[in-house]
Amino acid sequence: MLIQILSHTPFYVWAILAFLVWRGVAELRGREIALRWMFVLPLVMLVLSLHDIALKFGFGATVLAAWMTAFAAAALLSWRFGRVRVAPGSAPGRVRVAGSVVPLLLMLSIFALKYVTSVLLAVRPDLAGHGMVVMAVCAMFGVFNGYFLGRLLRDVGLTPAACFNRRAAGS
Repeated sequence: MLIQILSHTPFYVWAILAFLVWRGVAELRGREIALRWMFVLPLVMLVLSLHDIALKFGFGATVLAAWMTAFAAAALLSWRFGRVRVAPGSAPGRVRVAGSVVPLLLMLSIFALKYVTSVLLAVRPDLAGHGMVVMAVCAMFGVFNGYFLGRLLRDVGLTPAACFNRRAAGS
């Protein structure tokens, strides 16, 4: 059955996997980039996740509640407790980003979730209406996307301490 699943997977799926691995490997090395490029990966992963959710389950109340709850919790936790990976770059608007395995793991996790869900729903289409399956898949997408967002907010300087200090200074 596994061979049948793999052989019926469209070529573009493997091309997407190769691209994600390539991007993830690039994230392993420290580098200097324009600050605006830090927004691309979280945004692309967000679009891919929401697109998949919309195609498979629609945007009903259960779907959105599961995704939003997990998204908000993961974003808050990674923003609050994550470590900052950036430092000022050699020019204004540029930052030095420390290498990390986390983006590679997150991208591969999102890909795997999309792939496994697609296979599961191809084999058992009735599961698309099963509340626990829908909530679990949407919550997992929410966790991955929330982690990306929280990490981005922390990296671009929106740390909890900075927000509280700004608020205190403005009072």
